[in-house]
Amino acid sequence: ELMQIAAVAGLAQNFAALRSLVTTGIQKGHMKMHLMNILNQMKVSPEEKSKAIEHFKENTISHSAVVSFVEDQRR
Repeated sequence: ELMQIAAVAGLAQNFAALRSLVTTGIQKGHMKMHLMNILNQMKVSPEEKSKAIEHFKENTISHSAVVSFVEDQRR
């Protein structure tokens, strides 16, 4: 009986991980963290940071996209 409970718990955990992988969960969280790292590396102001966060809620986050966005904001 204990083995069955352990098996069910393991399957539930695998299902939850799979669900996160096929939805935006893990990737979205990771890219949000990546956005903050890039912004910190670029030493953006708090105002620039809030504009970038708002912009990238609807746009794909990549290093080049963030750099381009910040440079455009600074012009």
